[in-house]
Amino acid sequence: MKTAITELFGIQHPIIQGGMHYVGFAEMAAAVSNAGGLGIITGLTQRTPELLANEIARCRDMTDKPIGVNLTFLPSFTAPPYPEYIAAIREGGVKAVETAGRSPEQYMPALKAAGIKVIHKCTSVRHSLKAERIGCDAVSVDGFECGGHPGEDDIPNMILLPRAADELRIPFVASGGMADARSLVAALSMGAAGMNMGTRFIATKEAPVHPNVKQALLDATELDTRLVMRALRNTERVLKNKGVDELLEIEREKGATLKIDDIHERVAGVYPKVMIDGEMDAGAWSCGMVVGLINDIPTVKELIDRIMAEAEAIIRQRLTGFLDGTIEPARTRAVA
Repeated sequence: MKTAITELFGIQHPIIQGGMHYVGFAEMAAAVSNAGGLGIITGLTQRTPELLANEIARCRDMTDKPIGVNLTFLPSFTAPPYPEYIAAIREGGVKAVETAGRSPEQYMPALKAAGIKVIHKCTSVRHSLKAERIGCDAVSVDGFECGGHPGEDDIPNMILLPRAADELRIPFVASGGMADARSLVAALSMGAAGMNMGTRFIATKEAPVHPNVKQALLDATELDTRLVMRALRNTERVLKNKGVDELLEIEREKGATLKIDDIHERVAGVYPKVMIDGEMDAGAWSCGMVVGLINDIPTVKELIDRIMAEAEAIIRQRLTGFLDGTIEPARTRAVA
């Protein structure tokens, strides 16, 4: 399947693995890239630019396919050394960067000078248009369903994606609620040129996380995510657990007086406890509503091959069948 996204990044399938804290290691990125998608190393999981350089080199030993790096621009009094991280990306020969968080505008000259294609994660049309104006090559449009930070507008992808298609000139991928062939075909029909999956890729054999995490995804349904930090206008969609229940109780008690210090221990330093140690009640960790569509733990290649084969069947058989007047084939249950 060829789309503007496969052409932009030089990949076989229009599927991107989004940056995920303490998930986007070399093993994860290489598995996705080897399967024909675009694998992404999460830059700030590596605590220093030197460690990121080492991780890129490790990934290069695992795949000769295109890879990317996620750089999340955080509001902070002690900002990470972004120029040094960008230098590590450039020197590692990486030609794709997924940016997230605050606008990457001040770093665009360095990224473009290195010949790097930039795809920025956006939760609204207005932010997507800003990304286009500052020179981003593509955007990842994140609907309200997504794990992590969905923004404050609460617009789901059935509305957000067509709106993005109406306004944008650069290509975009759909993110949030993406899990299977149905997701991909729906995204393409609404104007996207591919899809970005996060939560779904955690439930794969190669995902370098504790088995407890994968089991939690299998056990959860679409009703098991919660929104935290709404009062701080830093909304995050996370998987329900004991630590999250305690966090929400604090938020209810504090109301409009809530400060980040009140919940700090339940949102800071949680990822290594969950992803590495398997402490599933440690606190808030990002998870999308798409968890309700996760029913197995395949290899990354099995997952991507299945998505692409089923997407072709949906397009060639089910959708063209409506136009041709042929009898619709018996419905089969897609496995996400």
